[in-house]
Amino acid sequence: MGSLLLTVFLLQLVIHLINTIGATALNELLWVLYNKFPAPTANAAHDTTRLKGEVLRLKKELNAVSAQDNFTKWAKLRRQHDKAVADYEKSSSSIQASRTKFNTTVTTVRWLLTNGLRFFLQFWYARTPMFWLPQGWVPGYIEWALAFPKAPTGSISIQVWGIACASVVVMAGEAVVATYALTTGKETQGKEKQEQAMPSSGGNKGL
Repeated sequence: MGSLLLTVFLLQLVIHLINTIGATALNELLWVLYNKFPAPTANAAHDTTRLKGEVLRLKKELNAVSAQDNFTKWAKLRRQHDKAVADYEKSSSSIQASRTKFNTTVTTVRWLLTNGLRFFLQFWYARTPMFWLPQGWVPGYIEWALAFPKAPTGSISIQVWGIACASVVVMAGEAVVATYALTTGKETQGKEKQEQAMPSSGGNKGL
């Protein structure tokens, strides 16, 4: 039973991490990793990424050149930029269908391995006590609530255990974020105080 307790806890932890990172960001990361391997879309994805970088580079160079002061160079960069944009849009549109299919597949698999698995475990082990409470430790109506919906009275059901795990994971996550923010804030304040305490090298010297 200990393995089931741990499984439910780890499942709630994974669900929390996915919700924190965000489905879109996770799909983006998995898409990049997928195309690192010899996948059917690897070459097209690489070309799209390369063309996007080329468009950004040319746009930066184009913005740095004045059309009035150096029209010849500006016009040349403009043609290169327009061609790169057209190539990028063509490459991006050709791979869009594959990426949409990839996102749909990843989203489905992720749901089955997280929420789908959670619902299955709650259904399959609905009558199984996760662990037992000491007799007479809490009033009878609380025992009934902790065993909801089908676990034996006096025990903790898998649904209640899952809720408890989710609550602990959320509180722990908030504590980690708050600790990090507090630590970072203190370090920033310490650096600012040190900079303010340092004498200016360009100060007036006594005559």
